[in-house]
This record gives sequence, structure tokens and C-alpha cells, in this order.
Amino acid sequence: MNFAVNEFSFLILLPVKDKQTYLNFKMDFFNHHLGEFAALLTALFWTITSLSFESASNKIGSVAVNILRLFIGFAFLSVFSLVRRGFLLPVDASSENWIWLSLSGLVGFVVGDLFLFKSYTMIGSRFSMLIMTLVPPITAFFSFIIIGERLTLYHYLGMTLTFSGIAVAIFSRPGKGEKLSLKLSPKGILYAFGGAIGQALGLVLSKFGMKNYDPFAATQIRIIAGIFGYILLVTVLARWGNVINATRNKSGMILTSLGAFFGPFLGVSFSLIAVKYTEAGIASTIMALVPVFLILPAIILFKQKVTIPEIIGSFVSVAGVALFFL
Repeated sequence: MNFAVNEFSFLILLPVKDKQTYLNFKMDFFNHHLGEFAALLTALFWTITSLSFESASNKIGSVAVNILRLFIGFAFLSVFSLVRRGFLLPVDASSENWIWLSLSGLVGFVVGDLFLFKSYTMIGSRFSMLIMTLVPPITAFFSFIIIGERLTLYHYLGMTLTFSGIAVAIFSRPGKGEKLSLKLSPKGILYAFGGAIGQALGLVLSKFGMKNYDPFAATQIRIIAGIFGYILLVTVLARWGNVINATRNKSGMILTSLGAFFGPFLGVSFSLIAVKYTEAGIASTIMALVPVFLILPAIILFKQKVTIPEIIGSFVSVAGVALFFL
């Protein structure tokens, strides 16, 4: 608010010609870095989502949360698409859009998330999140192979700084009864790697399949594929009873709905905006700031203590992201 007031006062004092020059500079800067700004918003949205889904999973179970979040997110997207585009469903998408975006949804929403949630139960979320910070370099690799994207030296330096900062921030979090020297389950590590590969590949396939198509409608297609994937999974696992019971848990459904609004609706859609307007490797690096953004809620909501290495890691990560705006 103070920044807005000060900027307004600053503009009043400027001559008319300089005002227009300043406003044009701001607009050019925003348009040039639209993908980076979208990635930052995605990280913020996913921070809220992770907190909501963690609490919801403790109340109604992770499998129920996974499928219900997609149904709720799809409802949000459909209403938004009807108001914004005049289409309730992505009926104007090409067959190529449907093929690649559906594949992206299956890889990202179903396979990637299944591996990730499995790793939580075997090595814990802290170590899983550390391994998930490998998503940016994996994304950059896939985007080079599939799309042919190339990054500059500044971009690689930014990725390295951000990755290092996130690793420091996560590694410094003491788990109850855990030490960093703890020997981890090889299966748990492999599952976490699977989650990272699923997220990275899903992101690149999204960019490849979306092209100039609307990001929100593209998210609808991804979610449709994810829903069919989870319907098959829940049927095979015979978990429909758990899902139906979960819908009767009021607090669990409120948390799931909140997570779905900021996750499958806003978060995933803005992640597609990010990869549409900047390189996939850059977008995934900025979006990997979620573990750092979770530090403040951990202090306020869960009364956790933050260590000096976590603070240092946060500043290093932000410095890395700043390089993407040069």
C-alpha cells in the first residue's frame, strides 16, 4: 500500500512525457517477464495448496484428496472458462492439444503425484522435497530434448543458486528424531525421483501440447485425463468407499476445496502460463521456491523455529530467481 502511494506521488511530480516513458517501461518489463511473474505466483499458490492438502490428507486420506481435488478444480475451471471464453469445456482444442495435454495430465497428475506421495511415507516429506528440487534441471533437460530450448549462462547460474538455496533451507529443517546422516530407503529415494521426473516431464509435455492454446482450457484437458486416471486407480484399489466417506467430512472438504482452488485451478493454470511465456527450465526453477515459501507459514501456523541456514538458503534462492529478471 505504501509503495503504491509513494509511486502515485512520484508520478504526479513527473512531467507528462516522463510519466508516459515510465509507464511504458513498467509495461515492457512486465510483458517481457510475464512467464517469470506467473511462475512466482504459481509458487505462492502451491504454497497455500500444500498446506491445505497436507491438513486435508490427515483428515480424509491422500487418495481421496487426490481425486476430489481434481473434480473440484475442474468445476472451478469450467465456470471460469464459461465466463471468460464462452466454453464450458475445451471443445475448441485441436486433436494435437488433446493428445499431448492428456499425456501430460496422466504423467504429472497421476504418475508423478503417486510416486511423490509414496515417497512421503517412506523417507518423509522433508527428504522428498529435497529430491524434488531436481525438477528444474530435469525440466531443462527434457525441454532441450523435446522442444529444443536453450538457456543462457545467467539462467544456469540462477538455477544453481536457487537449487542450492532450496537445498540448504530444506536440509536444515530438523525432523523429530531425525538426523541428516539418516540412511534413507532406496525405494523411497527412487519414488521421489519418480515424482520429480513425472512433474518435470508433465510440465514440458504441457508446453509442447499447449502451443498457443489457452492455458486455463489446457489445464481442463490435463485434469480430465488425471480424473480418468484416478478413477481407474481408485477402482482397482477398491477405495470408492473411502472417497464417498471423505465427502461427508466438512473440514476435510473445505481444506480440499481451498487447495483445489489454489492448486488445480490457479496454480496449474499459472504454471502453464509460465511455461508458455518463458523457458520451461526457468519456470520450474522459480516454482521450486515452494519449500522456501513454506518457512513463514511454518513459523506462524505451526510455531516452528527457523534456523540461520534456512534464512541463508531463502536469500540465496531469491538471489537466484532475481537473475532470471536480468
